[in-house]
Order: sequence, then C-alpha cells, then structure tokens
Amino acid sequence: MKVTISDVAKLAGVSTATVSHTINNTRYVSEETREKVYAAISRLGYTPDASARSFRTGKRKTIGFIVPDISNKFFATMIESVENYLAAAGYHLIIANTKEDMDREERNIRLLSAGLVDGLLIASTMDSFQRLDSLIPAGFPVVLVDRVFGEKKFTSVCVSNFQPIYRSVCRLVGKGDRRIGIIGGLPRLSSTQERISAYQQAISDCGLEAEASLIRYGDSMENSAHGCLDELLEQHCDAVIVTNGLMASESIIHLHRKGVQLARDIDLVSFVDYESDFYELYANQIDSIVQPVDELGNIAGEEILKRVEDPDAPIFEKVLTSAYRPYDVPKSKNDSDG
Repeated sequence: MKVTISDVAKLAGVSTATVSHTINNTRYVSEETREKVYAAISRLGYTPDASARSFRTGKRKTIGFIVPDISNKFFATMIESVENYLAAAGYHLIIANTKEDMDREERNIRLLSAGLVDGLLIASTMDSFQRLDSLIPAGFPVVLVDRVFGEKKFTSVCVSNFQPIYRSVCRLVGKGDRRIGIIGGLPRLSSTQERISAYQQAISDCGLEAEASLIRYGDSMENSAHGCLDELLEQHCDAVIVTNGLMASESIIHLHRKGVQLARDIDLVSFVDYESDFYELYANQIDSIVQPVDELGNIAGEEILKRVEDPDAPIFEKVLTSAYRPYDVPKSKNDSDG
C-alpha cells in the first residue's frame, strides 16, 4: 500500500500539518521535530508528489548530489566543480555518499527528495532503472551523472570511453602484446559495460582470442584492484588496462612494490580522473585515458539548475569524450583526441 502523509505523522508523533510544513518549509518547525519527520519519511519510504502545488512552494536554493564514493578523487573533483558552479548561482550543495550500496542510495534519494533539496544529481549504483525510477517523485528535477540507463526518462551527462579503450587495445597489439587483461568496475554499471564492450570489440577486431579470464572486476573503490591485478599477472599478461582512476593509481603502486617495471615488464593503460603530480611521474611509462571531470561537473550543475527552473523541459543527453594519450606520442598531438 502507498505510504501516506498520515502514516508519516503517526510514526513521527506529530500532526499531518506539521509534516506538511516540514516538507514544504512553510512554517517554522523545531530541529528536533524536523529530525523526527525526516526519520519517519526515511523509514517508511514516503515519497511526496513533487508535482503537487504544496510541494513546489518556494525554492530551498539547495541541490543534492548522490555519489558512490566520496573518497574517489574522480567524484571528489566533480563535486568541487558542481559546487563552484552552483555557488555562483546562489545555490548550496548537499552530498550523500552511497559507498556503492543500492540500499543506501535508496534511503538517500527518499530523504533528499522529500523536501530537503530542489533537485538531485545522481551517480547511481542501482542495478535497474525501474528501482531508481520508483524512488523519484513525479516531476522532481533529476540529472543522472556519469552512470546512465537505457531508458531516457531523465536528463543525463556522462563520458564515453569506447574509442579511447578501443584505440589503446589496438596500440598494444601493434606493439606486440598478445595477452591483454582489463580491470573493470562493478559489472552492473553502464560505464563498466561500455568499457568492457570496447575492449572485447578491439580484441576481436585485432585477431586475438577472447579469454574471459582476462577480464576482472573490482568495485571501483579502495583496495579492489590488487587482487584483480595479481590474477592477471598469474596469467602472464603483458599488458593491463585499468578502467578507473582510483584502481589505476593503486595498480601502479602495487606493481612498483612487486618490482614489476612499467613499459618494460608490462604495459599499462591508466585512467586519469584528476590532475595529479602522481600521474606526471609515470607519464613516460603508461598510456593514459584522461577524463574531462571538471567539464562533466560544470555541465551537471548547469543542467540541474535548468530543470529546477523548468521541470518539464525536454530531456537532455550530453555525452563527453575522454582523451587517449599514448606515452610515447607528444602530448600536444593528442590534446584534441576523443
């Protein structure tokens, strides 16, 4: 049965009017009462209808950003870009960290969309669009960031890495590598699926035998690359593609500790998710796939504010492209690659 405002009021021990005022910010409510109301909303999974007049009274000048891992510099850098863009427009940003946990994401979406924010940016870890869609109140402004779904119900901003990965495999084959492994993120994510698809297509087109054992999956979080990398080394890989900046930097450190020399003992293709002197140290030893993180954040901020102002605006899909930079080609020749 659908959860009603009366159910929330009963659990919180307040009147339905108090719940309404808390959600719509139409009258002063004590912090203690406000916490009780939002705790009840979260526990019951109450979802107000964002198209209702009472829910859309006034703006809070606040946007929520649901991210899978704030310790990942890719998302930390993006958060900073989004926050700078929103601040210039007079908006605040609230961050919710899901730690790649679908249940945590569900709770955060329900809580934030229940009246705390004017709109949501979501880098979703959900395994199905239907589950995500069921959580979004009707008419509520949402922009999907980095991770998308086949269904095009919400505006989205993401990065395509198909061509850079395809090109990197072809380059490795051209150098003589024959056992090329790849470390992807969570298999359920659209970003992972695209990257593995590009790898598989290039392996086939380059005439190499496809080996499922050369495809390993981490969880895109800290300490998930080591085991994958060891498994690939045991299979005598002469090249590895790491499709996530955090896992790539951990792979470089892990190889160094094992005494495996880059560009001599093994070829490495590394995703670069942020500006760092760390990557500069290895720029002449690894191929890089550079993500346009700042641009991604700016566009995400721009699009969510457009939808806050006009929730019925046409759905917008923006796909950026990363840059592939082989280490032995001068950087100036590759700045425009996509």
